[in-house]
Amino acid sequence: MFDNFPLDFIESLVEKPGERPVALGIDARTRGFSPDKILQQVERSNARLVFIACDDHVLQRRFNETRRRHPMARDKSVRAGIEAEHKMLDSLRGHADLVIDTTDLSIHDLRHIVEGHFNTVLDQKLAITLMSFGFKYGPPREADIVMDVRFLKNPHWVKSLKPLTGKDEEVGDYIRQDEGYEDFLQNFKNLIAPLLPRYKREGKSYLTIAIGCTGGRHRSVFLTETLAKWIKTLEFPVHIDHRDIEY
Repeated sequence: MFDNFPLDFIESLVEKPGERPVALGIDARTRGFSPDKILQQVERSNARLVFIACDDHVLQRRFNETRRRHPMARDKSVRAGIEAEHKMLDSLRGHADLVIDTTDLSIHDLRHIVEGHFNTVLDQKLAITLMSFGFKYGPPREADIVMDVRFLKNPHWVKSLKPLTGKDEEVGDYIRQDEGYEDFLQNFKNLIAPLLPRYKREGKSYLTIAIGCTGGRHRSVFLTETLAKWIKTLEFPVHIDHRDIEY
């Protein structure tokens, strides 16, 4: 991995590719930065272009929290720097092979996504993330498949279950009593099972399946845990992320 590698030297770097792939991190601070140069080099090198994005208000908050100046607005506001950067980079976003929105991601989530897309082991199985979330906090942007389970009985309205989560056995027992639960679970498995090997055959190496309920604490968590156990029996690597369980 080379961070902010000078554009003028990239061609000499990739002329003699080694046994391991090379990743180059480039942003507006890179010496000789030019969107046209980057696109030309991507085409010549048959490389993949990945664009890392984020909502403006979150970018501004990150700069404020770290007390860093925006590299494109040394004598202006962070907002002005973000706008100037947009004008420079938006053409690259339109040509990207992959856009990753980091607005709601931690650094660990970002690493997991990148590893899923660029695992260099050719026979590596499709990496799957199962995510529970609450619709009241918004659906996850990174999800490939979203399933709404708000139709199931809600443990939130049972006094003894409200402080628990979908990881607790009592909550699972309550949800399983819903007359529609078993049919839904089997039908969802029947939908997902044939898709996983086909995603892999199409070259997809990373898949995020998001399960949502109202608050992201009970039903979605229980279904996520249940589906993760099943997908593991299909011998796919599974990562679990309960996004809103602590709210």
